Amino acid sequence: MSLPRFRLAPDIDTSRIITGLWQVADQERDGRTLDRAKGADALAAYASDGFDTFDMADHYGSAELIAGALLSRFAPDDPARPRAFTKWCPKPGPMTREVVRDGIDLARSRLGIGKIDLLQFHWWTFEHLAYLDAAKELAAAQRDGLVGHLGVTNFDVGHLRVLLKHGVPVLTNQVSFSLLDRRAAGEMSTFCIRNGVKLLAYGTLAGGLLSERWLGVPEPGADEIADWSKSKYKRFIDALGGWAVFQTILTAVQAVAVRHGVSIANVATRWVLDHPAVAAVIVGARLGEAEHRADNSRTFGFTLDAVDRAGIDAALARATPIPGDCGDEYRRPPFLTASGDLSHHLAAVPRYFQATPIEGRPNRAQVDSGSVWEPIAGYSRAVRVGDRVLVSGTTATHGVGETVCPNDPAGQTTFILDKIAASLAALDATMADVVRTRIYLRDANHWEAVSRAHGQVFGAIRPANTLLEVGRLVGDYLVEIEAEAVVGGI
Repeated sequence: MSLPRFRLAPDIDTSRIITGLWQVADQERDGRTLDRAKGADALAAYASDGFDTFDMADHYGSAELIAGALLSRFAPDDPARPRAFTKWCPKPGPMTREVVRDGIDLARSRLGIGKIDLLQFHWWTFEHLAYLDAAKELAAAQRDGLVGHLGVTNFDVGHLRVLLKHGVPVLTNQVSFSLLDRRAAGEMSTFCIRNGVKLLAYGTLAGGLLSERWLGVPEPGADEIADWSKSKYKRFIDALGGWAVFQTILTAVQAVAVRHGVSIANVATRWVLDHPAVAAVIVGARLGEAEHRADNSRTFGFTLDAVDRAGIDAALARATPIPGDCGDEYRRPPFLTASGDLSHHLAAVPRYFQATPIEGRPNRAQVDSGSVWEPIAGYSRAVRVGDRVLVSGTTATHGVGETVCPNDPAGQTTFILDKIAASLAALDATMADVVRTRIYLRDANHWEAVSRAHGQVFGAIRPANTLLEVGRLVGDYLVEIEAEAVVGGI
């Protein structure tokens, strides 16, 4: 089939519907392994029908191996060779060149290729600052020809900004985007369009819940939505207002589908594809069990007009917007993932900074960041006395004197707040414990960009705050922030 394509960069394009292979992990979760040759045959059938771009990850079971079996059937320079997009999702820790290259080489080995078409980076929690080290090493690997292009997955606007303004060449951001989850349609889309980043949208069909199968039926029990995708997106339905609101949305989409002679899935997919920041949507496949290529191809045979959109918008207006920014479901409540509450998982992430007890002061501990100036000037990055934590004035400094996001006040603010969060975590405190912040600006004209970045973190916490323009900041910085917290304060 000849299906529409999207050019991501001069040397890489994609089918507008990418075939997602996350279901391989679900199919293999009872200890069985899919047959690689048969899996490759299934992928070849997708490719022959025009769905020749495949999305996978290091933790999607044997997905990379199955894709590698398919790619082995093509010469490396064959223009008909399917595109392989994969993800690297490391456990937070030191991100040395060796660690990053090992992750890249594992994917290259599984895929059987010298250069990965698109490698997408996921990071569990930004209060572990090594995400910036990893991103810089990925950029170095791209320059060395191991990776064609770099993407990220589940990055929010602030941290996507940090990478871009620090010189990391991010081409794509893979995020949840659907009729049920419209977070990416706002600030994320605006930022991506302005900065040349393309969105790859997953969750577009809500694990198959956006289909005729679920229209007009009672709310299902857990046994009816046992696979990981459905259990995940059922949480989204609960968050947007429940099964009745979902049925209102399905009914509106069904009316549009009937009008055009297509399926609910077609309308849901077309709605996301029409957003200007979206390059492609990712639709999952259960290899050897089910395929919907013929139906998916009908997505490109119609357009949504003003009447269609008005009907859909009226139904969507009844839904509660999914809270937060893109990717927040992996990092903070309500944790809209297949496994639900991830707080224990996040608590197991090693702390970026370590606290040191003070001899003779049992109620006092301190954190050092490794700056050469801390012992010379006689200060700590943060100090805890009893339930009170005080964080020193913090700039966008990383490692040994590296300025993060030069000339970008919003990016510097985001990284500073990550650094403050890391300091607090080392002392068993969180950003929710913060009761005061003080912000010092080199230029008062930066107040709004800095305030908005501050609000992304503290919008629900609302600590006391002071914002000042100062005559000069020491070093090449635009902003400096200090914080105070009271642990367990009511």
